[in-house]
Amino acid sequence: MRLNDLKPQKGSKKRRRRVGRGIAAGQGASAGLGMRGQKSRSGSSTRPGFEGGQQPLYRRIPKLKGFPLVNRKIYTTINVEKLASLPANTEVTLESLREAGILTAAKGPLKVLGNGELGVALNVKAAAFTGQARSKIEAAGGSCEVLG
Repeated sequence: MRLNDLKPQKGSKKRRRRVGRGIAAGQGASAGLGMRGQKSRSGSSTRPGFEGGQQPLYRRIPKLKGFPLVNRKIYTTINVEKLASLPANTEVTLESLREAGILTAAKGPLKVLGNGELGVALNVKAAAFTGQARSKIEAAGGSCEVLG
C-alpha cells in the first residue's frame, strides 16, 4: 500500500446538495425556502428569541434577564469567621465592627453570613442572619438579635 493508493471508504463521502440551480436540479428557483419573506432571503435567519421587532419574552418579564430589581436590598455582609477574632461577650454591631477595623465601608445594614467557624460567645445585632450564621453563633453560646 502506498500513499497514492489511499482513498476514502465507499459511501463515506457524499456530494453536497446544490440548490437554486434551475428547475431541473430538483431544488431550483427558491431552493426549498418557499416564495417570499424574511426566511427565504440570503444570509442568516433571525436569531433565537427574535420576535420581529416586538419586545421579546426574555426582556418583557422582569424576573428574567434584562430587568433589575427595583428596590433591591443592599447589605454590608460579614462572615462568622471574621467575628472569631473579637473578645468573648462583645456586643457586635455595624458601628462596633467599623471601630474595630474589621469593616472599612458600610454599604447598608449589616447581614451576617455563615462561612467559617466561631469559638467565642458574642451578642450580635444585625439586620439579617443566614440560617448557618445564626446556628453557629448560638452554638458558640452567643445570641442573635434582628434589628428592625
